[in-house]
Amino acid sequence: MLAARVDLLSQMLDLVRLRGELVFSVDLNQPWALRFQPGSAYFFVVLEGKLSVAVAGEPPVEAIAGDLVMLPRGVGHVLTDGSGAAEANADELMAAQFTDERLGLRHGGNGAQTRLIAGSFHFESSAVPWVVSALPAVIHIEKSGGQTGGWLEGLAHFMMMEAQTVYPGSSVMISRLIDVLIIRVIRTWAQTSHPNNTGWLGALADPRISRALKSIHDEPFRKWSVAELANSVGMSRSSFADRFSSLVQQGPLSYQTRWRLTLAHGFMRQSNARVGDVARRVGYDSEAAFSRAFKAQFGVSPVDIRATSEGRP
Repeated sequence: MLAARVDLLSQMLDLVRLRGELVFSVDLNQPWALRFQPGSAYFFVVLEGKLSVAVAGEPPVEAIAGDLVMLPRGVGHVLTDGSGAAEANADELMAAQFTDERLGLRHGGNGAQTRLIAGSFHFESSAVPWVVSALPAVIHIEKSGGQTGGWLEGLAHFMMMEAQTVYPGSSVMISRLIDVLIIRVIRTWAQTSHPNNTGWLGALADPRISRALKSIHDEPFRKWSVAELANSVGMSRSSFADRFSSLVQQGPLSYQTRWRLTLAHGFMRQSNARVGDVARRVGYDSEAAFSRAFKAQFGVSPVDIRATSEGRP
């Protein structure tokens, strides 16, 4: 059962193509506050001290040494020591302080110190915003709960080395380290039940629904019935349909349609793709019906996707 959930997570993250950008050290002394503009996603590993993370519309999250906070949606956020200090623009500080030899940010006064390892990344998710939108605005992994299990300390050590001195190949190393960190964070979060988790992320915490999703992903063009999917995970049809819809926020067959169209989006980006061929490949007998469904999901026609792809260098 666990293997099905891990494999499903791998499929999802491969679909959105995680890309690590940079890792940097942060040294802060009270009083301080930093505002990060919308754009890149971020994570922060607290090495020393404490901080509060504020995202519009969300309750503040308090983190202490040994914790990790991740903001996967790329929304704007504020880090603060809680003193009410004026907010400094983190992007401007990074631009002024980063050098070719060292990626480090310093800010604040002469008070108690907070030290962080921070990193930025993004998901290339233009075709699948629903994958990223299922992630919470803030993910908090607490050391006190035993969730870091030693892996965070090891990764933070290597990241600190890369931030302190820019070695040959650092950009590749940093990207790989971020990949490992983000995957592990999302896996840790997903394996713990959270009442607000919906979509594929919520399904990951349910062994039977995650197995059903995995079945759909493994055989996306099979003519599944709700009864077949329910039987494959040992549930009654009605119980399965209710549980699936509650977690994933849409019915099993509607989800399959969305998944097939997501795959079709990728097929249409291939050279020499033909709308009719892709329509038949993903299970549509009518090219017109496929085009209507495709445009309803992505806002553009399959022909537009092909034209855009052909225009890429």
